Amino acid sequence: MAQRHGENPWKHLCVSVVFCASVVSSLFWAAPSLQAVNTERLTSFEIELLHHALETLHPMITEKQQDGSAILLAWEALYEPLTGQQRVFLDEFRALRAAELGATSHYFGEPMTAPTILPVGRQTIRRPQGEREETILNPQYLPRPALEAYGRMMDAMELDLGRRLLVESGYRSPAYQLYLFLHYLPNHDYSIVETNRFVALPGHSEHGNPARQAIDFINEDGINGEDRPEEFEALPEYQWLARHAQGFGFAISYPRNNAYHTAFEPWHWHYCSSSC
Repeated sequence: MAQRHGENPWKHLCVSVVFCASVVSSLFWAAPSLQAVNTERLTSFEIELLHHALETLHPMITEKQQDGSAILLAWEALYEPLTGQQRVFLDEFRALRAAELGATSHYFGEPMTAPTILPVGRQTIRRPQGEREETILNPQYLPRPALEAYGRMMDAMELDLGRRLLVESGYRSPAYQLYLFLHYLPNHDYSIVETNRFVALPGHSEHGNPARQAIDFINEDGINGEDRPEEFEALPEYQWLARHAQGFGFAISYPRNNAYHTAFEPWHWHYCSSSC
């Protein structure tokens, strides 16, 4: 689920991302302690705290989204503008595990080494009739094996269909994944359990796991299925993936009636160079 912003020239140099194993403990911040966050629905106090945290983070995140660095967000950068109480609040989310929310999704943990990722390149959505400007997608990055496999797969799709799928969201750091989870909480009535069906918690997302790298696809006409999954499922591009993606190392992560209690996401596929 990527926000779209203005063009930013992508660099040919690979980007090495260094992650911290953890953020300084909440005791260090000498902040007021919170009880475990309410997972069924945030309390009124927690909702207020959430909105204040999002308002504080908004300028920094928007700037990073525009220059393409949001997906590489480090924990220190996420926590830096927050108050001590807000940092403790985020720690409560980081401590959650999907199994506690009635889900069975994998827990991958956070990468302990710095994955080498490469830019996907400039991507544009076709200009709708009557529009004067193209829509340019935010810069995206993928680990080299996933990027090369994606390129081979799209070349084959274009030969067969004359169409390609674009990368709307590739690699995402665990810190940015947490921001997205918080950002989408209001859309699901402030329920952590319900939000978890649509947005993974950090450590559970394939987008942050280079060994099982996820790609959220969008087609060249701007169809991503986010609001209507059936719209993406009906695309010739999706039908092609269903028949051929496995041959390129890709598999759909959340098919209909999946065992993870996660919503059907026909646009979300992951790459494995070997069985995973």
